[in-house]
Amino acid sequence: MNIGFMALSSGSSGNCYLIRTEKTKVLLDLGISCRSIKTLLAGQGLELKDIDAIFISHEHSDHIKGVKTTMMNTDCPLYASHGTLSEIVKKASPLPYERLIEMEDGEAVKVGPDLTVRSFRVSHDAREPFQYSFEAGGKKVSVVTDTGFVSDEIFHNIEDSDILALEANHERNILLYGSYPFVLKMRILSDVGHLSNESCAHTVVEILKRDRHPKIFLAHLSQENNTPEQAMITVKNGVEEAGFAVGRDLELRVIKRGDSSEYVTV
Repeated sequence: MNIGFMALSSGSSGNCYLIRTEKTKVLLDLGISCRSIKTLLAGQGLELKDIDAIFISHEHSDHIKGVKTTMMNTDCPLYASHGTLSEIVKKASPLPYERLIEMEDGEAVKVGPDLTVRSFRVSHDAREPFQYSFEAGGKKVSVVTDTGFVSDEIFHNIEDSDILALEANHERNILLYGSYPFVLKMRILSDVGHLSNESCAHTVVEILKRDRHPKIFLAHLSQENNTPEQAMITVKNGVEEAGFAVGRDLELRVIKRGDSSEYVTV
């Protein structure tokens, strides 16, 4: 049994990810328009009616922009934390409240006949942010974006992932010497901000030390404080300095801001 992953969009302009098995299809975040989601799904031979569940990480607009319209065009449930659901209801009503399902930290839910989805907390300046891992047939896909650091809890949930979308939001020096106001720079660099390329590289190295050979997607890149080339260089250098090699010990890809990625399976 295969499990597959594709970023329909990633970055501060909007986030939406597709995770699918042979029998089950789910979306993580709806930060782009319903029309864009429909178009991108059609490219994979899918329609919105094929989606079995939607999971939301947190209530920031680049993760919920398309919630209201998408939920009007589907019959599937939407899962999120209590805090996130509370904020979504404020920002995107009216919604089909009977299809909004609250998840607890660390809870696992079964979607369809073959997919298990588990939530875990991340550290971000949102009401109650979660991220998720998706497991089927002994294989695992995880997504970690919008967190200021990788806690022990986060690492425990992702260290055995076969496919991992991991935030590489900014290059620290580009951010520090860039045009952002000081307060915004400090927010991004804080423990409730975003992961830097350098922090991303450190996390990847720690995963490789567990004798894993994952497929890594660098995700949620900043438009102002990063480039795909810079993210790849920093993470690749960090991996190689630790004695590992891209191509031998892991597959490494960058999701360009606002673009969809290739579809990858394990």
